[in-house]
Amino acid sequence: AMERSYLSLFLLLIVISCALAKDAAKKDSKDTAAKPKLPQTLSRGWGDQLIWTQTYEEALFRAKHSQKPLMIIHHLEDCPHSQALKKVFAEHKDIQKLAEKFILLNLVYETTDKNLAPDGQYVPRVLFIDPSLTVRADITGRYSNRLYAYEPSDISLLYSNMQKALKLLKTEL
Repeated sequence: AMERSYLSLFLLLIVISCALAKDAAKKDSKDTAAKPKLPQTLSRGWGDQLIWTQTYEEALFRAKHSQKPLMIIHHLEDCPHSQALKKVFAEHKDIQKLAEKFILLNLVYETTDKNLAPDGQYVPRVLFIDPSLTVRADITGRYSNRLYAYEPSDISLLYSNMQKALKLLKTEL
């Protein structure tokens, strides 16, 4: 009788350890599945390894306190122009590197701040705000009717505008 109870205890232990192993495996796969999604939600594909702020208010706060300029990208997920700009922006190594010097925010909705739509609520549009929380109306794209619009072919202009946003900062402080 003693042997039988040892055997059943042994079998019970095997069953438990298998269940635990399965549970651990499930947890692992859940973690790895969740990890890439975390930055993805805030970056929305504009640069998954960059640090993106969640809200306009948080972005303003961080720009002011870090003395870094803020770059805001207005876009829409189902807008082909936004998608096209996002692709070249995310794949542009120099832009991704330079973006680390900014507080970053991308928005798929409009804020109530009229300063963020100086000439309309079109997408995609990119605005720069300096740490004194002033919208840089002087840093524009090449379209007179949509001053803050950039197309994929304007990516080098956007890059030089990012440099401009950082450079003017140094001379003003």
